[in-house]
Amino acid sequence: MSQPTLGTESKTLLSYLNDQREHVLGILEGLDDEALRRPVLPSGWSCLGLVQHLALDVERFWFRGVVAGDPAVTDAPDQAPDAAWLVGPDVPAAAVLDQYRREADLANAIITATPLEAAPAWWPEGLFGDWRIGDLREVVLHVIVETANHAGHLDAVRELIDGRRWLVLTE
Repeated sequence: MSQPTLGTESKTLLSYLNDQREHVLGILEGLDDEALRRPVLPSGWSCLGLVQHLALDVERFWFRGVVAGDPAVTDAPDQAPDAAWLVGPDVPAAAVLDQYRREADLANAIITATPLEAAPAWWPEGLFGDWRIGDLREVVLHVIVETANHAGHLDAVRELIDGRRWLVLTE
């Protein structure tokens, strides 16, 4: 079976999404395990927890679950709302970062195989009240915004940890 040819809009959306994913991983480069696990803000989340949240609650949930209707996601037992943010001490940091990369790759495969106008294959009734996303285009836009938002959080935390900044426009 041949791979569908992506239109300009799909290519543009995928490019912006991949840029945000690169930002998330790039701002964390060079941090050791202790820094990746250290809670820096009063809320207590760590960089590693945020990346795991992006892998499971964002990439996996929205693309494999909502868009593709993957039973591994849709039939999974409900977890505590913040479970993805918690990374056990026995889980290697590299495993969390690799999981994010794998989920992004799986999401990209779904995006490239699905028309932007395709309605969700599954919707978590009751989870979001009356709010609902209508098609893949809206899912991609939602994930771009959420990923960019969290990339900004990581920017602030990284600067607090060691002063490194992702993008410096003026000096």
